[in-house]
Amino acid sequence: MLTPYLPYPLLTGGQTRSFNLIKRLSALGHEITLFSLVKSKEERKYVGHLEKFCKEVQVFSRPGKPWTLRNILKTGFSLYPFLVIRNWAKGEKAAIEQKIKQEKFDLIHAETFYVMPHIPKTKIPILLVEQTIEYLVYRHFADEFKFPLLKPLLYLDVAKMKYWELLYWKRAKKVVAMSREDKNIMTDEVSGLDVDIVPNGVDSKFFGESVAVKSKEPIVLYLGNFTWLQNREAVQILLTKVWPKIKQGLPKAKLWIVGKEAGDFFADLASSDILVSEIEDVREAYQKASVLVAPIYGGGGTRYKNFEAFASGLPVVTTSIGIRGTNAEDGEEVIIRDKPGEIAEAAILLLNDKVLYNKIAENAKKMVRAKYDWDPIAKKLSNIYENLGKKI
Repeated sequence: MLTPYLPYPLLTGGQTRSFNLIKRLSALGHEITLFSLVKSKEERKYVGHLEKFCKEVQVFSRPGKPWTLRNILKTGFSLYPFLVIRNWAKGEKAAIEQKIKQEKFDLIHAETFYVMPHIPKTKIPILLVEQTIEYLVYRHFADEFKFPLLKPLLYLDVAKMKYWELLYWKRAKKVVAMSREDKNIMTDEVSGLDVDIVPNGVDSKFFGESVAVKSKEPIVLYLGNFTWLQNREAVQILLTKVWPKIKQGLPKAKLWIVGKEAGDFFADLASSDILVSEIEDVREAYQKASVLVAPIYGGGGTRYKNFEAFASGLPVVTTSIGIRGTNAEDGEEVIIRDKPGEIAEAAILLLNDKVLYNKIAENAKKMVRAKYDWDPIAKKLSNIYENLGKKI
């Protein structure tokens, strides 16, 4: 298995997904050799947490910061897009080549297309898992970019990204998507592509465990990994178009912006009404907050924050794009609104209507326990492994 990050600690959605699946796949009898990328030597101390579930773990260094002059210049003179260049690790391809010569492997699991350049020529079946359709994410970023003179360069990189992403879909024996929406896009782009859906999930027992008491004052929460473009864009929309209206309707409300690198991007927003922080145990944020408000308009993948909030009993107000990848229905397990003003109104209504609030919270908690717990999700991936491994 190749991952573009070390799947521990569980600070990002990708780490959470990979760790929970590795842990359960190991229990189902799969023997996993893990190749992961790290941005610093400090991360290597966590390897032991993965060796409990893996036969072997090898880590390789990638650039600590993406926007280096070296990475930008290499991208400019390369056929590869920036995303591949920034995730290239010297020595990994040679190490994988040596490993597959030494041992027999039933399949190679590549988590994201941009780790696939590390895979040497091989007849071993490749399973490519796409957590999101990357070229669509970056195209949205380019569309919204505020400096017109730089847009052509961004669109060039998006074109390179789409070329390689689709090429690696074709090279894989099977592709896994997170949602039906992503699967439909993939099969529209590549006719006959073999795509299955293995959604993201949640450890419902872990997030259902009580660790904090709900705040008496209304707290509007946005939680995410802010290295992702969609999360930063959502916070900007929340701050400028949604939060002011919520604050007007609920003067005692507070806004919490919580998650990985929140301080790096939003430290200047902190005030008596706005908390910006990272948190060691995200369950505290979910359980203290009153509502999760996620004005997400960038597509791709599914949102861990939804599953975690659902499992924590925290109602969610989001967009039709933000709820993709789940079967949650508007007015039953979630409130779905696409206009910022309507999102604010829905959040206020939810916080003022305890009957509706409790209905949404309870229905969502039941749904994730039944459909989105990691155990059945891991079993589905295990079945894909078994079928793919037989095709050697």
